[in-house]
Amino acid sequence: MTAPSGPEAPDGGSLSPSRLFILRPVATSLLMMAILLTGILAFQFLPLSALPEVDYPTIQVQTFYPGASPEVMTSSVTAPLERQFGEMPSLNQMSSSSSAGASVITLQFGLTLSLDVAEQEVQAAINAAGNLLPSDLPAPPIYAKVNPADAPILALAVTSKTLPLTQVEDLTDTRLAQKISQLPGVGLVSINGGQRPAVRVQANPKALAAYGLNLDDLRTTIANANVNTPKGNFDGPMRATTINANDQLKSASEYNAIVVAYKNGAPVRLSDVATVVDSAENTGLAAWRNTVPAVIVNIQRQPGANVIEVADTIRALLPTLQAALPAAVDVAVLTDRTTTVRASVADVEFELVLAVGWWCW
Repeated sequence: MTAPSGPEAPDGGSLSPSRLFILRPVATSLLMMAILLTGILAFQFLPLSALPEVDYPTIQVQTFYPGASPEVMTSSVTAPLERQFGEMPSLNQMSSSSSAGASVITLQFGLTLSLDVAEQEVQAAINAAGNLLPSDLPAPPIYAKVNPADAPILALAVTSKTLPLTQVEDLTDTRLAQKISQLPGVGLVSINGGQRPAVRVQANPKALAAYGLNLDDLRTTIANANVNTPKGNFDGPMRATTINANDQLKSASEYNAIVVAYKNGAPVRLSDVATVVDSAENTGLAAWRNTVPAVIVNIQRQPGANVIEVADTIRALLPTLQAALPAAVDVAVLTDRTTTVRASVADVEFELVLAVGWWCW
């Protein structure tokens, strides 16, 4: 007498998981078709990204001090800020980089900390360090949320064979970057290349000495002549009038007319003791496209956005943006991070089609 090999059905057949599907071939086929259609529909909603989405509470603090050397930026700007940031209890990691005229501090907090709370702590630390920073900073430190795991999806190179790069940078900032920032799925749009327009004053020490002046007199005069401050108002019995005048100087020709001092009853203008030229804010920074000087536009996506759709939207808009720029300005795609993502998606699609074809066969 031998033991049964397995449970048997009432009619004497063996109970098997596949028995029901064998007895119901039409229902089985319909079920498989439903699963296949569900998979095809779900495939359309799959998020696409080069790396898994991890939202690190990371904040980057930038401080600009034109004319300062890396050593001055380290001692006068980076070090005081680092001392204040180091007192934050939720800070996990801090790194900094000091270059000519710029300081960048990256703060990474614990994953359990809310980004809103982290921003409040950073703002409080910046306010506490205000008295320790140089008094002539053109602007206070600025901070922004960044994700170190999210590299730019596209990099555009803006070049021109005839226009100066300072004018190209201005066009890029006012026309190109703003339009791209308005596209759905686009997060941060940053401009690199160090070609922000500025006026540079090259003092002549011999001419200053001949008039009995020094560099500090020159610096103080220029700073006082380019301050946009309230002028007051006139109050009358029937009408009050506010005095409005724009003291901001925008070109080298306007700076040349500044009166530095009066000697022997005659004005000494800035053009008499210095050479004033329209140039870039930081001449120590530059970018190239191959061997051509260029302005680089880095584009990052918003968290959760489809990286391929965002890149395709930007590429589709480029001809329109190119038409809105002067004919002498050329815009080209420098790098496209979606190339590898597209290849991975194409490989997954091929494997899925191959699996379905094998099943149907």
